[in-house]
Amino acid sequence: MASDERALATWLAARSDDDLAVIFAARGVSPAAGWRDFFDAADGLLDPISIDRALTKLPRAALQALADPAGAPEAPAVSDTLALRSDTGTVFPTVAARVSVLAEATPEAFTPLPDAAPVAGVGEAEAAERAFTAAGALAEILVTARRAPISRTGAGPVSALDRRRLLEADIVDSAEELDDLLAAAEHADLVATDGREFTITGAGERWLEVPTLARWTTVVEGWRDRLPAGLASAGGDILPPAHWAGAYPLDRDWPARAEQSRRIAIRWGLLSLDGGMPEWTPTILAGGDIPTGTIAPHLPAEIDRLYLQADLTAIAPGPLAPALDMRLRRIAIRESRAQASTYRFTPESIAAGLTEGETAESIHAFLAEVSLTGIPQPLDYLVQSTADRHGLVRVSTDAAGLTRVESVDPALVDAIAIDQALRPLGLVADGGALRSRAERSVVFWALADARYPVVAIDAQGSPESLHRRTAPVRSAVTVAPHTAYAPLIATLRARHSDTGEGAWLERELDQAVRAKATLLVTVRLPDASERTFTLEASGLGGGRLRGLDRAADIERTLPISSIVAAVPTDAVPSGRR
Repeated sequence: MASDERALATWLAARSDDDLAVIFAARGVSPAAGWRDFFDAADGLLDPISIDRALTKLPRAALQALADPAGAPEAPAVSDTLALRSDTGTVFPTVAARVSVLAEATPEAFTPLPDAAPVAGVGEAEAAERAFTAAGALAEILVTARRAPISRTGAGPVSALDRRRLLEADIVDSAEELDDLLAAAEHADLVATDGREFTITGAGERWLEVPTLARWTTVVEGWRDRLPAGLASAGGDILPPAHWAGAYPLDRDWPARAEQSRRIAIRWGLLSLDGGMPEWTPTILAGGDIPTGTIAPHLPAEIDRLYLQADLTAIAPGPLAPALDMRLRRIAIRESRAQASTYRFTPESIAAGLTEGETAESIHAFLAEVSLTGIPQPLDYLVQSTADRHGLVRVSTDAAGLTRVESVDPALVDAIAIDQALRPLGLVADGGALRSRAERSVVFWALADARYPVVAIDAQGSPESLHRRTAPVRSAVTVAPHTAYAPLIATLRARHSDTGEGAWLERELDQAVRAKATLLVTVRLPDASERTFTLEASGLGGGRLRGLDRAADIERTLPISSIVAAVPTDAVPSGRR
């Protein structure tokens, strides 16, 4: 154990700060760990519980490499990110001992999986239909998240309230489907999790506007790129789906994750329920370009025209192109979600579109372009009358940086001032207007949600469109572990000595003092001769070791720089003391 500590401490000290941060994060080290030097770090990482926790994160091939380094394929991640073996590939003996114990207890985890049976093909049309359905359901979820973030529990799944809301809206059929779609969206950076909620990202906003084929490609690429490394074969291909459940044999949570990956593949048309594959899946699992040309002919054709009705509804006789669907839903409420969809125009939906930046002219132009039946007179009147009233409430920022709410209708200002739902804004009278310390966007959306005809005004006094917040796409250059572990790494570096022998000796002496151990201390004298003392270690500080010399019955103080060796007396045969 001592030699392992020493070897690992030296290995850790030679790593860069970034490498150490990655290792500590991979091993689940607390940034507040009370380690004082690299020997403490090595001691902590070689603790049997810590080693076992690291081994559970290893895929089957890596476990084989630890159990049989000569006969198993190389597994770089073992030495690079988990500090289980040296740069030369030598497994630290303490780690090897734990591997032996686990291999004896669960031998099946350290053996190769049998060859997978040949995978049968599957109907491409059926698989494409599932992919189309999944894309539509995910779009509905993202639209919901665009209005307001979807809350989640501390354990990760969607909260019961939002889950029930999405189920009752027939957006998904089950909680499992909802979790799978959100997992796929997170893999593709369409949503981000910030504490207790899912928030649509800028990439998610753009995804809503692209055709279904591009939507499918984005999700499939994200799913494939985020598959754990243990699902890849030595050649880089994704393992056959039949082997996914056994990829991380020591991880008790892995089977559930593997099952979700399989369900996502089924929902997005990559697998059938019995494991069959459509013609495009083998290329995807082999890491090649997404073969859009093979699935495209099987996806339902998207249309770009619809029927406008005098009863203020619009009917799309087939799947509407996503960009048109999103534009239409800015000014209408989608009532049915099927091959033929129905949308309804209401004063509130038109007002919501105006709030998002539409004008009466832009709405008329859009409807005239997509309608097969012209614009019915009732709809034309609804658009114009709503636009005439919209913008009666104006929200701007004054010279002092406060938000100002004003209107040409004093009754509206009075209504806003006494509206109990708006009390958190802290609105106070300012002449014939109201002002608030809350940000302009916060005040704007509070008024819009309360159904006031509000418009945002920019610094030049012109109306502008405001959008609810979106989360940024995950950044690959942000190295969170480095920031989290910077104080701990700085502490380790500060106590590190370039002379490994001296640092190790000081650690041994410190442990002896703590244990009040009796040592055989060999000291090099000024004339280059050596002398050995039997000391009961009592103190260490100022570069000196203090201890009671039993033989002379006096307390000695020895410079650490002069100590050649220090060995506990119980480790020395009685005849050599």
